[in-house]
Amino acid sequence: MQISVTSDVFKLAQVFTISRGSRTEAKVLTVRVENNGFVGWGECVPYARYNETLDSVTAEIEALPDNIDRVGLYDVLPAGAARNAVDCALWDLECKSAGKRAWELAGLPVPGPEITAYTLSLAEPAQMQAQAAKNAHRPLLKIKLGTPDDMPRLEAVRAGAPKSTIIVDANEGWSADVYADLAPHLVRLGVALVEQPLPAGEDDALIGMDRPVPVCADESAHDCASLPDLKGKYDVVNIKLDKTGGLTEALKLREAALAEGYKVMVGCMVGSSLAMAPATLLAQGAMVTDLDGPLLLAEDRDVPLEFDENGVHPPRADLWG
Repeated sequence: MQISVTSDVFKLAQVFTISRGSRTEAKVLTVRVENNGFVGWGECVPYARYNETLDSVTAEIEALPDNIDRVGLYDVLPAGAARNAVDCALWDLECKSAGKRAWELAGLPVPGPEITAYTLSLAEPAQMQAQAAKNAHRPLLKIKLGTPDDMPRLEAVRAGAPKSTIIVDANEGWSADVYADLAPHLVRLGVALVEQPLPAGEDDALIGMDRPVPVCADESAHDCASLPDLKGKYDVVNIKLDKTGGLTEALKLREAALAEGYKVMVGCMVGSSLAMAPATLLAQGAMVTDLDGPLLLAEDRDVPLEFDENGVHPPRADLWG
């Protein structure tokens, strides 16, 4: 078996901004695993928030033995982008070798489309209102916040898209006091979910705090090992493949989170359809699906995911799985 990794860049349709900075392109790594004439593909997005770079993740992947399988992979790589791309590529390879779809191998029902959020990046209120108005036809909008002055932005987005369901992602940008001040206004404006309002290392402040809107763990939730520390702080767990380190662990985390009484959100980094494809399996029946990465791109893979009024559809076999 041969494993190779390449770097790919996809231009964004417009500048994408969160509380930690802006970008104009998505830089991803594509993993190719070949065995007996079959080729499996996977994609990851190294994330500086977790001390990952294109070079460091590439080095992790290139150091793997050629005979690695999904079980052995978990013994040599931690949760993160490198393990994700290889794990998903191995799933794809298994599917092609067996002539079966990924959901068959995973013992899951045949997946269908799921309504996905569409993300509005952080900007001045007037710009965010214009973004919201342009996308007011979408049933679910996610707005990037995370500053001490977010109230005008919230009001502006609601004015621009009065009928859309809104979820908010603060990307660790609020303090406990800011969140407490905003909470009643989130209710008033019909916000359905708040992602990671406080920094991951300071989220003990959520214990005992009134949560009138469900609070979702993102940067505080990685894999199954991180689940116990969420108790009493969060109502929802955001599962992302680049955090869990692949579909194998993500499926386990979904099962464990649901068993613990959490709702599940399935999210993504800004990547191509190849990165989103395995996550469509996780998204079945999730409280929130946020797999809009391809919708933010100006260019995508040759066989992209289908998005329509029913949401994001499962991948075709010639894309993944």
